[in-house]
Amino acid sequence: MIVSMQDKGEALLSKCSKGFKSLVRRKQVDSVHVRREGHQLARKLTALDLTAIGVGTTIGAGVYVLVGTVAREHTGPALTVSFLIAGLAAALSAFCYAELASRCPSAGSAYHYAYICIGESVAWLIGWSLILEYTIGGAAIARGISPNIALFLGGEGNLPAFLVRHTIPQLGVVVDPCAAILVLIVTFLLCAGIKESSLVQTIVTTVNVCAMLFIIVAGGYLACKTGWVGYELHGRFFPFGLNGMLAGSAIVFFSYIGFDAVTGAAEETKRPLRDLPLGIGMTLTLCCILYMLVSVVIVGLVPYYALNPDTPISSTFSANGMQWAAYIVTAGAVTALCASLMGSLLPQPRLLMAMARDGLLPAFFSDISTRTQVPVKSTVTTGMLAAVLAFFMDVSELSGMVSVGTLLAFTVVAISILILRYAPPEEVPLPSSLQQFIDSVRKQLDDDSQSMERKEFNDADIVEQSPSQSVYGEASIQYPLIEKQFCEDKQNPRRRRNIAIWNIALFCIGVLVLTSAASAEYLPSLVRFSSGAVGAAILLCSLVVLACLNQDEARHSFGHTGGMFKFLCNKHG
Repeated sequence: MIVSMQDKGEALLSKCSKGFKSLVRRKQVDSVHVRREGHQLARKLTALDLTAIGVGTTIGAGVYVLVGTVAREHTGPALTVSFLIAGLAAALSAFCYAELASRCPSAGSAYHYAYICIGESVAWLIGWSLILEYTIGGAAIARGISPNIALFLGGEGNLPAFLVRHTIPQLGVVVDPCAAILVLIVTFLLCAGIKESSLVQTIVTTVNVCAMLFIIVAGGYLACKTGWVGYELHGRFFPFGLNGMLAGSAIVFFSYIGFDAVTGAAEETKRPLRDLPLGIGMTLTLCCILYMLVSVVIVGLVPYYALNPDTPISSTFSANGMQWAAYIVTAGAVTALCASLMGSLLPQPRLLMAMARDGLLPAFFSDISTRTQVPVKSTVTTGMLAAVLAFFMDVSELSGMVSVGTLLAFTVVAISILILRYAPPEEVPLPSSLQQFIDSVRKQLDDDSQSMERKEFNDADIVEQSPSQSVYGEASIQYPLIEKQFCEDKQNPRRRRNIAIWNIALFCIGVLVLTSAASAEYLPSLVRFSSGAVGAAILLCSLVVLACLNQDEARHSFGHTGGMFKFLCNKHG
């Protein structure tokens, strides 16, 4: 009986161990040469297309309202500095996305990177967080378009009857047919093909950017005529102090969210190793410049305390005798919302497709249309869900959950970069030159009719004949992955990796404790400061240890090398 109980205990322990390993197991980097069963997404996007998608998703209608609220309550004339600081902070996340996108150019964005670098459980959490973000965000954007269209047409009474919002008395629900119709139209465009939808996105984004350029040029002209009265506040460029400016930076940071949508189209990019980092960089740079110029002009036209918090730009032009400019501003807001709606609905079907490929969702979502080469089933499913939410529900109260999903995604991507630097996954795909050599020899073997000769040229012989073997080690053609070779360092490589992993974990714990203590206003001051001090100490110690450790040399060969980050990684290694 004792032996039987021991056997049961060992079996239970084995099951728990397997269950834990299944939660932390990591998948391999998808090779561009490994073609899955079925049809593939069409590679038709250029860096300019990616920039249009990123700018359209990032510049929403919020900037047309945000400048008034933040300037009045937090920054004053220093609003431009707040936008600059927020842009620099967003650039740090953008660099992380850009490097991972160029090394792992597959659909799924942060979900894909988390699955490769951290594990399945975290990837599953991030995947569903992004699904929630895209669905709720798309529905909220769609419900915000109809009031702006009504304002542009001169009032809700000028809208067609079937587009006007109605209230269902029995349920107390305000339905928005215009929002649902707009979501369905965008869904149809996305199903037509990636090139067609990106063309429409480019046109809409161009109109929005032109509206912002009008605000900058016309506003700058008016400000020069009036003498930039908004800055004639002696000694009050920072009326709310440094804390107010930093608080404003934290608020306007969310106006930069959207550049990560570029990575959702990774598998549809012609040259992903170059165009993905380029698209992300151009998106963030263009958005930051536009935000700063608009804030300079608007805050300079009128004193910050006189700005209208609801319609700051339109009211500013009206105060200077340009009432007609409100139509251009409203047109810019409508096009900004439409571009953001397209940007919110574009990545979600690709995310569902990536999760279905990995077995975390039914295979139904991974089907790709043979005609348009887009995941039509996933696109229709997500579009219908967003249309229903936009029609029946006022999701404004749930919009805060969008920020939670974005925060989780940004955090996981940053952690993935740390793992890539100090403890990269132990398998990387074959380089393209070696894979092409294997494919060419393999084709020759397939054409050879003599089986004896075919046996002599097995996969191992092919690798031995390759000049890249000394660098990349052994390989398998069926699964184009090779075991990385640890560079012998002065310290034990395995020990160094374990130290790095533990300090990365401590770094995450320190950040969690510190941010939780800073935001827990309901706790006593002593508990908050004590917890914050502990979190800061853990964070600082882990950073010091990571800074003293040598980074893993295998990071140079992780993923698809040869992109824009190859030079930087080799230079700073």
